[in-house]
Amino acid sequence: MNSHYRVVVIGGGVVGTSVLYHLAKMGWSDVCLIERSVLTAGSSWHAAGGVHALNADPNIAQLQSYTIDLLRTIEEESGQNIGMHMTGGLTMAGTPDRWEWLQSAYRTFQSIGINDCRLVSVEEACALNPIMSGEGLLGGMWADREGYIDTTGTVHAYAGAAKKYGASVVEHNRVLELNQTLEGWEVVTEKGTVTCEHVVNAAGLWAKQVGRMAGVELPVSPLNHHYLISDTIPALEALDFEVPMTVDLEGFTYLRQDQKGVLLGIYEVDHQHWMMDGAPWEYGFELQQEDPDRIEKELIMGFERYPALQDVGVKTWVNGAFTFSPDGNPLVGPVPGKRGYWSACAVMAGFLQGGGVGKSLAEWMIHGEPEADVYGMDVARYGIWAENKQYIKETTGQFYSRRFVMTYPNEQLPAGRPLKTTPSYGAMTDKGCKWGQSWDLEVPLYFAPKGFEEQPSLKRSNAFDIVAAECKAVRDRVGLLDITGFSRFEVSGEGAEDWLHSIFATRLPKPGRARLAVMLGEDARLKGDLTLFNWGDGTYWIMGSYYLRRWHARWFDDHMGADVVLRDLGEEVAGLSLSGPKSRAVLEKLNADAAALPFMGCRHFDIGLFRTKVGRLSVTGELGFEIHCRMGDHAMLRDLLLDAGADEGMIEFGFNALLSLRLEKSYGIWSAEFTQGYTAATTGMDRWIDWDRAGFVGRDAALAERDGNGPAQRQVTLEIDAEGADASGYEPIWHDGAQVGFVTSGGYGHTVGKSLAMALVDSDKAQPGTALRVHVVGVERAAKVIDPSPYDPEGKVIRA
Repeated sequence: MNSHYRVVVIGGGVVGTSVLYHLAKMGWSDVCLIERSVLTAGSSWHAAGGVHALNADPNIAQLQSYTIDLLRTIEEESGQNIGMHMTGGLTMAGTPDRWEWLQSAYRTFQSIGINDCRLVSVEEACALNPIMSGEGLLGGMWADREGYIDTTGTVHAYAGAAKKYGASVVEHNRVLELNQTLEGWEVVTEKGTVTCEHVVNAAGLWAKQVGRMAGVELPVSPLNHHYLISDTIPALEALDFEVPMTVDLEGFTYLRQDQKGVLLGIYEVDHQHWMMDGAPWEYGFELQQEDPDRIEKELIMGFERYPALQDVGVKTWVNGAFTFSPDGNPLVGPVPGKRGYWSACAVMAGFLQGGGVGKSLAEWMIHGEPEADVYGMDVARYGIWAENKQYIKETTGQFYSRRFVMTYPNEQLPAGRPLKTTPSYGAMTDKGCKWGQSWDLEVPLYFAPKGFEEQPSLKRSNAFDIVAAECKAVRDRVGLLDITGFSRFEVSGEGAEDWLHSIFATRLPKPGRARLAVMLGEDARLKGDLTLFNWGDGTYWIMGSYYLRRWHARWFDDHMGADVVLRDLGEEVAGLSLSGPKSRAVLEKLNADAAALPFMGCRHFDIGLFRTKVGRLSVTGELGFEIHCRMGDHAMLRDLLLDAGADEGMIEFGFNALLSLRLEKSYGIWSAEFTQGYTAATTGMDRWIDWDRAGFVGRDAALAERDGNGPAQRQVTLEIDAEGADASGYEPIWHDGAQVGFVTSGGYGHTVGKSLAMALVDSDKAQPGTALRVHVVGVERAAKVIDPSPYDPEGKVIRA
């Protein structure tokens, strides 16, 4: 072991060895993996080793696809047999909704380029897996590239290939301390002290302790997971092929062949946490005692689905722990506030996702950004609030128990809620507000009559008419929306203007004005669709998506300039928005000067007893005003506005209506139309770039795209001939039988009376009037490209 390395990776499981391999292969060979015991001595050795091509998150599915491709490569490069059995895989549905979802998911996979799967009938599925009973099943999906690998062999293949590229592996050497230095990190181990520029926490079951060594409290927890290996099954002995990896979603089980028996794994509803503060240091190749009583219900369903199990014994029980995050996705990337400390934790499907995690993290460290949009597994998607032990327990348990439970797009899950609320939460709840969650904050979805409960659905829900009425009120009269759920950063100091010029590609607003602001990465991909306010007193606000607070704060910190003071106002400032043709009349009753603001103007105003900041803009496309106040003033300011608006027929509305109203204006939103995977030119955001100004991040790459052949795809608005359901995102778009794009988001435009979607399509198919086809909940529908902003296309209403 040397005294210094560029990178020290802590943890010798599949994730740690994958990170090591990718760093070394990409040219950083001065890297070392330190393992407290031996390679695989954690979750890796007892993992089931299943390989699945499919995932509900398209970005994660693409990383899984990369991992599958990589497995043969590391086997060849290392010379280590990984025991790969590509049997193909079945995912089975046993309810009408699940079968409908599976048909829709099949189309989603087509959108992202996973074309080696197909829908199958129950009869075909039972022929592919002869030991499976088709009773109660409605259909399934077959994927060619599924199967299983030898977990121990795979870890050693990653490590062996990494060493051939110059990396080092040190076993039997526990890390004792981590100390941050001016140059990086000091890693104190049992075999001596090592210095490095970067530390990667890939410690798996010990991630919690390794995080705490650096003052980081990661939102992870181990949970126990059962599987059994059966004795030899005669029906399998008679086959001349291996049965495919099979997932029975309604039965909470997965199955693969193991020699001439099977491995049956269970995601039990009655979950069990284990060692929430991290595994004991001496733990490694031990297991927990099996608990068949706790998993009795799922076992019975499994033995009914595979009747041959009823005639043979159980050869081996495995009850071992894996680490989970609150949403089940990995925690990857640079930890905010800890320069040079990287997370590669909570990869509960390590053999399936480990390759993609290693690739993305290595790219991030070496090039500054990963190639793929990996926000879904970015450690910055959680804030300090997620460090709470009860929150971690509730959310990780909820994810585990729902691993195979169908979650609907309009379903609100209860774990870890409510957490943060505005001062108006109680009063709004009394008025029928139904709540969603953005990051840690409860945000209003819509207001319903007493006793109303929305039914989870893949199609238009029973809240459809409620949202329609809210949209109509905003278009015809005036609506009040709680906009606390936007992020607000205050920028001040002598260097504020220079810094804003450097990180935004957009021209800065003049004093007393606001402006849409585009933020780019070095490669010209988007980093934010934000709004800049120049309050005219030397301070600016950056306003954006609330759930991106920590993600944006990390970007700001990484690109911070001199003499700049940046404050996150998320705990201090709340807000309310007036939207609709009568919004000015409401505001005139309280402050005529505020009501006279020009479009995109912003100033400080007294409204009643409250000191506020007001901007004249609205995501609804209507005349509107955003009013910002102290958090503690929110409840009384809301009462004041409601009283002033009573004669104008004002109603409160929620974000479900806002999403419909913004579609009618072709206004994109982050995580749908705008992501770090798209460039400004692709999304049309390049029209806001100040091309005459030098020095902003991403300018060279943006110019190269502008002066080249242009983007391959462009953002468009679609009108869809849909019935009873609307597109939501990632549905494939077709022209003459060829796929030419996909939906980024969709819904129903209640004002125009049409099913609408925003989409990315091939540039030569982006002209209005182009006839296309779109799958909506698995059913192919006619669609056409229409001119943007089907409601008030000239923007006269919002500027009135």
